[in-house]
Amino acid sequence: MTSLDRSTAVGVLGAGAMGTGIAQVAAAAGHCVVVGDSSQPAVDKAKASIAQSLGRDVEKGRRTAQAARELEGRMEFVDVPEGDAGAFRDCGLVIEAISEDIDAKRRAFEALEAAVAAGAVLATNTSSLSVAAIAAGRRAPGRVIGLHFFNPATVLPLVEVIGATTSDPDVVSRARALVDAWGKTTVLASDTPGFIVNRVARPFYGESLRQLEEGVADVATIDWAMKEIGGFKMGPFELMDLIGNDVNYAVTKSVFEAFYCDPRYKPSVIQRRMVEAGRLGRKTGSGYYDYRNGVAPPAPKADRELGTRIVDRTVAMLINEAAEAVFFRVATRDDIDLAMTKGVNYPKGLLAWADELGVATVVGRMALLHDEFGEDRYRVSSLLKRMARDGLRFYPT
Repeated sequence: MTSLDRSTAVGVLGAGAMGTGIAQVAAAAGHCVVVGDSSQPAVDKAKASIAQSLGRDVEKGRRTAQAARELEGRMEFVDVPEGDAGAFRDCGLVIEAISEDIDAKRRAFEALEAAVAAGAVLATNTSSLSVAAIAAGRRAPGRVIGLHFFNPATVLPLVEVIGATTSDPDVVSRARALVDAWGKTTVLASDTPGFIVNRVARPFYGESLRQLEEGVADVATIDWAMKEIGGFKMGPFELMDLIGNDVNYAVTKSVFEAFYCDPRYKPSVIQRRMVEAGRLGRKTGSGYYDYRNGVAPPAPKADRELGTRIVDRTVAMLINEAAEAVFFRVATRDDIDLAMTKGVNYPKGLLAWADELGVATVVGRMALLHDEFGEDRYRVSSLLKRMARDGLRFYPT
């Protein structure tokens, strides 16, 4: 099987923001990189975007002009007609970074399989779709894995490495070692809906939306509480506007449906209405906030007692979800906490946070929510209940 070393060419299918970032990361690590897309305008935009990014690096002293020229010289930008992936024939690793559409991804992998050598590794950058489903029908599904980068890929260190039930463990191990060599922080996740981050982070958005629906507080106050009291770098509504409300809603809906409509992951009607109204966030000029020039953001109600209730409720839901991820072996304790701090910049690992608060305290908060609303959405993780009963910690002292 082809060795994934630094001299091996890397292909990136998809020249959007994510694919462009991944390509730059691989080129910076010394690879020759082929960036391809079925849209020539997207290819042209990717090439211009990387040139601009490298120019900023040179201006700010992060890279010499010579190093920037050499990096750019290792990159080739090509038009890839749908169904014809011949441009990637010499690549030992191809990372697919197209739209989150299972049928489109399957067609892409069919074309890639026909084009590359038998030993080449094929990876999907999907954020929530099943890697096994993407690999289904391939002649050699063992070489299909998930490598989920976070946007912007050139800045955020985390990469989730996902092995499907069909993936060759050796391919998973070697791909992880390669991405580690690129200077990224990798975590291993099982092929379950949302993997680690997009599963565990759902309550950050979902419980904030729920509190907005209930009239607990307005958007600005919830964001203020999560930042000022919770220590998060961005509030949930600011972050949804940055990600794109269409993207956030699509991931929420995907995880909800993949978990057979478990109410814990239920999307909010507010999310759907925002998408239907075209209020997608920063990219459209309006979302939960108005981004037009001259429009001042609304002032929060800086009530610390109210803010503490908002934070306590949301953090309890986040910890509960992280505990479920441990219980169902989505990932290890350490990888879950690492993923949440490195992938979405949480102020601390959620399982370490549970120890800090006291597991029994978290269980008590969840039990109160369950008693108040009577919804399965607020069921307490059996792992947390067991730990509270036995006086256990996630990180024994």
